[in-house]
Amino acid sequence: MDRFFKLQFLGPLALFVATLGAELAARALQYAPSSELLWFINLRMFGIFQRSYAQLSDLVAFDGFQLFGIALPIFALACFGLVAKSRLPFTVATHLSAAYAGFLVISWQAGVPELSQQASLVPVAVPSGAGLYVMATIFGTCLLSFAVTHLLYFSAVRKELFALAGWLRTVLSRPTTA
Repeated sequence: MDRFFKLQFLGPLALFVATLGAELAARALQYAPSSELLWFINLRMFGIFQRSYAQLSDLVAFDGFQLFGIALPIFALACFGLVAKSRLPFTVATHLSAAYAGFLVISWQAGVPELSQQASLVPVAVPSGAGLYVMATIFGTCLLSFAVTHLLYFSAVRKELFALAGWLRTVLSRPTTA
């Protein structure tokens, strides 16, 4: 189970690394606005963070909020859970990272212009190329961490239920004295 315990760290780590990469690309673009490579990285690879920034900027007007206000605290909580070998910080970190990954996907959809819809057929926007790989990596690792967290909790509950059943068997099998 120890390797499963460490596998929970993967989602918050991927979320932190991707958010850090997006912030660094945005900062580097400020210093070299004529760089085609930086424009590609910023728009194509980390475009998902630009759309989520547009969604969050209405609520929080703080540059770097996605990194310092969301990804870094989640990552720090996961690091604390890893160092302390505690399930609760990991559980909170994996749930928050999965929720934020879901928000990233939803914010990608919110940035798509409205098209006329027929019946119930709704167009689904999916980034292409490098942006798709970044989004799939973040979402996949966060969901994997989320699933591992639940697997470990279900395993712990099963052990407790078996221990309770064994205790009940010994208590009920004792002869009663009258």
